Amino acid sequence: MLIDGTGGPPHGPVDIVIQGNRITAVRGAGTPGLPMRANRDPKADHEVDATGMYVMPGFVDLHVHAGGAPKNAEAEYAYKLWLAHGVTTVRGVPMAGNDLTVKEKGRSAKNEIVAPRIFNYQRPGAGWDQGSIDSPEKARAYVQWAAANGIDGLKLGAERPEVMTALLKTAKSLNLGTTAHLQQGGVAQMNAIKAARLGLGTVTHFYGHFESLLKDHVVQPWPVDMNASDEQWRFGQVARLWDKIHEPGSPEWKAYLQEHLELGTTFDPTLTIYSAGRDVMKFRNADWHDKYTLPSLMAFYEPSRSNHGAYWYDWTTEDEVAWRNFYQVWFKLMNDYKKMGGRVTTGSDSGFIYQTYGFGFINELEMLQEAGFHPLEVIQSATMNGALTLADPSGKAPEFGMVRSGLLADLVIVDQNPLQNFKVLYGTGAVRLNDKTGKPERVGGVKYTVKDGIVYDAKQLLADVAAIVEKQKRAPKSTTSQQ
Repeated sequence: MLIDGTGGPPHGPVDIVIQGNRITAVRGAGTPGLPMRANRDPKADHEVDATGMYVMPGFVDLHVHAGGAPKNAEAEYAYKLWLAHGVTTVRGVPMAGNDLTVKEKGRSAKNEIVAPRIFNYQRPGAGWDQGSIDSPEKARAYVQWAAANGIDGLKLGAERPEVMTALLKTAKSLNLGTTAHLQQGGVAQMNAIKAARLGLGTVTHFYGHFESLLKDHVVQPWPVDMNASDEQWRFGQVARLWDKIHEPGSPEWKAYLQEHLELGTTFDPTLTIYSAGRDVMKFRNADWHDKYTLPSLMAFYEPSRSNHGAYWYDWTTEDEVAWRNFYQVWFKLMNDYKKMGGRVTTGSDSGFIYQTYGFGFINELEMLQEAGFHPLEVIQSATMNGALTLADPSGKAPEFGMVRSGLLADLVIVDQNPLQNFKVLYGTGAVRLNDKTGKPERVGGVKYTVKDGIVYDAKQLLADVAAIVEKQKRAPKSTTSQQ
């Protein structure tokens, strides 16, 4: 059964023919309800028998970081978890430093390593040695340097207006993509609609949206004892914006989304990365942690004043209620934009806040469905929409993100129906009662991931990850003394 990524309904049975790293044909293999046609051409050198399974395009994760010490010292850990969950293309924002990312991007392109296809987005100033980007002149010079040094696009913050203008205009002239985390420290000057008017391609996270829609203020009405350098204040208070904006469906709400639609802004919400704020206990005890989360990564997640995103110093019921309310408005914003024709994509930002690589991406699919997306719209966001977003700066048609003759052979194969339950895509599968035995069992998990025509056994990738985790568990514990 084929789910082709465009939003069209599933259909099958089909044969998908791959030569080298390209799909060369998608052909009907028979009539539903009847045996498949025998002796179908071509006679392939290798056949994956996916009878009764579901095939989708490889997933596109538009917001990743590969970790590094102290979380996970080796990127292999993240790579294999992404591929094991069907993610065949990632946009690093950044994935790592520029030199390393350029090297890894090249190795992945040649399939010298087991890793998704990599797009390299870097923050202004990353990789060069000419100081901070503090003027329009330096902004233009940096973007020109970036285009000549293996960078595909910019990961921006809420830069000063004159610097943001120079960065965005120069990036567009050089066919570089742009995405922005419009952080709270600068969003009062550069919110989402202001950045989009200057040419920003993608708004990632929620930052900048709510500030564009404030009803009675031009800045968030912070508590008078606010300290934005304290992460519990930072992440706790942002959720208090949910009732400070123009209401969903109001004229101001509709006008805001309509302008983004006309500007062609992509929304990459990363709903998943903040989801623990609604229920810390759920994600702290998620099924996958014991076998697939490194002890070092699990330690990074725990309450800490030094580890980014570990802001559970004294997380309260009130904090969780605020986040639940915030999510309801955020969901409506994404769903309304989708309904009027706006592009919404998928990103995970995993490696923080109890979201482990790969698993966090599947949670993003579940949350888009919670926001009101039909499962086919979710798959469209996770495949075709991401591919279109990555291709837009070049002005060329995407080479992946759909199952279509002529495109790169990136596929996800699963033996359960993902439209019926996205949980079957988790590496830990979904729990289901077996009515024949009367006992619960785990079903699903991606069976095969195909990237560039190479077939990866997703279960073996997970076994490799489990071995990495077990090795760290067995390693001698280092000790430190403090006086």
